Amino acid sequence: MIISPVCEMLHICYPVFQGGMAWISDGRLAAAVSEGGGLGIISAMNAGADYLKEQIRLARSLTDKPFGVNIMLMSPHVEEVARTVIEEKVPVVTTGAGSPGKYIPAWKEAGITVIPVVASVASAKMAVRAGADAVIAEGQESGGHIGELTTMALVPQVCDAVEVPVLAAGGIADGRGMAAALMLGACGVQMGTRFLVASECGVHQNYKDMILKASDISTVTTGRRFGGNTCRCIKNQFSRDFLRMEYQPETTAEDVAQLGTGALRRAAVEGDVKDGCVLAGQISGMVHEEMPAARIIREVCDACEEQLRRSSTWVR
Repeated sequence: MIISPVCEMLHICYPVFQGGMAWISDGRLAAAVSEGGGLGIISAMNAGADYLKEQIRLARSLTDKPFGVNIMLMSPHVEEVARTVIEEKVPVVTTGAGSPGKYIPAWKEAGITVIPVVASVASAKMAVRAGADAVIAEGQESGGHIGELTTMALVPQVCDAVEVPVLAAGGIADGRGMAAALMLGACGVQMGTRFLVASECGVHQNYKDMILKASDISTVTTGRRFGGNTCRCIKNQFSRDFLRMEYQPETTAEDVAQLGTGALRRAAVEGDVKDGCVLAGQISGMVHEEMPAARIIREVCDACEEQLRRSSTWVR
């Protein structure tokens, strides 16, 4: 059994978080992950309070285990969403796309555990100074919005820089990746792409099929030209068109932002995996089977334990 301070902090069995993926991480998936012993996370995405309340209550109807909400700080509804997690007594909040310092005092006063996603040492230090209980160090191998550093480089530097628990994210799909993260100093992991093919994940089957047939070179990053909006996704017609337009001399940063509007919804909800954006990490080529979330967690953690036991064979 893997003993982690994250498990003690959050009252979960396995130090495995499910990433907060827009249009994908709903109450049903979060509940399935939490029931499986990890920490399921609902994505508040760009939606308002009514949607979030609906998903929180759905999760509570399916599990009595702890779960969290991921808040995108650039959302136009961030103020009402920040209040909603307090009103609904959500036990854990993770954040992305900005600094959560403005909201942390109120969340902490309400008894919420706050765990921001960070892509640099500076961001990790800032979050901890603001009162974060832990941080998720996410490398650029992950799907969706990414930073510049890889998980291998980022995680140990963040672990050295802060005194709160650190979880690793980006490029983790199995027990080998989890064991590596623990050896880098992390106390647990967050996985997004692996849970895309959970049986309880409501993403369109066309989206799941893109993950299941992916190879090691199936992803590409878009949005690098102007910075701040870089995303990793599966190569398709959308990504090819995006890259071509992105690097035309006349294209502006505003044009690039507009190119992606509605693209994820087209793929995740409508199943348009040709002209929609299929966000996924570099580990997509390692995912070969759809299975229940609880089985994903058990298989990853069991394999991690085995890897850690075998590691002693390297020492004489």
